[in-house]
Amino acid sequence: MTAMRVFHAVADGGSFTLASDKLGLSRGMASKYVSWLEEHLGTRLLNRTTRRLALTESGADYLARVASILAQVDEAEAQAAETSREPVGTLRVSAPLAFGVRRLGPILAEFNAHYPRLTVDLLLEDRQRDMLEDGVDLTLRITTDLGQSQLVARALAPVRVVVCAAPAYLARHGTPATPAELARHRCLRYTLSEPVDEWRFGSERVKVSGPLAANNGDLLVDAARHGMGIICEPTFLLGDDLKSGRLVPLLEGYPLPEFRLYALYPHRQYLPRKVRALVDFLADHFAGEPDWDAY
Repeated sequence: MTAMRVFHAVADGGSFTLASDKLGLSRGMASKYVSWLEEHLGTRLLNRTTRRLALTESGADYLARVASILAQVDEAEAQAAETSREPVGTLRVSAPLAFGVRRLGPILAEFNAHYPRLTVDLLLEDRQRDMLEDGVDLTLRITTDLGQSQLVARALAPVRVVVCAAPAYLARHGTPATPAELARHRCLRYTLSEPVDEWRFGSERVKVSGPLAANNGDLLVDAARHGMGIICEPTFLLGDDLKSGRLVPLLEGYPLPEFRLYALYPHRQYLPRKVRALVDFLADHFAGEPDWDAY
């Protein structure tokens, strides 16, 4: 490998002197490495004169291959060195607002106990950021379809949605037996979903309306808890209320959209240690059925 590096440096710089200075070798030792390599390969790689060096045809072909090999070796060594170090610095993460508030605090506390030298800068918002433009290392996103995203995606957990209402609402307005009956009920709608006034049950699409629409799921859950109407929200928001009976699941025999929680990061051949640490930690944490579905 040393002989290959010396040859690459000589050919790249066009000079034994420049190559020896760059590599910290004597000029005579650099020349010996190249001569040994030529003898080993059984071909001349460089034509030498007193004034200049020139690659032979074999030398030019060998140089191209050597450059590729050395680049891969350098990348592998850098990755191995980074993997062996404890991650440090700041990890900038974005996540959906309600999910972050409800679920990420305990997870990040445990993550910090494992990686105390790593600081997490968490951005909670429901708009989709341009990760590269905003300097975000990792994005958590809940969606049914990533579309044509150029980001690397790792699925972390299923996210189910449930149609539900408070017992008090059902006592006053009745319980819908089919999705079509929702058209005559007071439905509380999440405005960041598309379309806002339509709920999907498999191939069936139902127009819904009601006294409240909002861009925050926690507010809609609270309003439903107080009997204002029927909601269709993810179980990471509803789990405790469904378990306690404050909200009652409806239309359970009908299919609803299937969402997933993803970790997204820019496409890089070698993922930074700090990003990999959090992605792997989240994957381990969410392995199996999410605790919010145990109701």
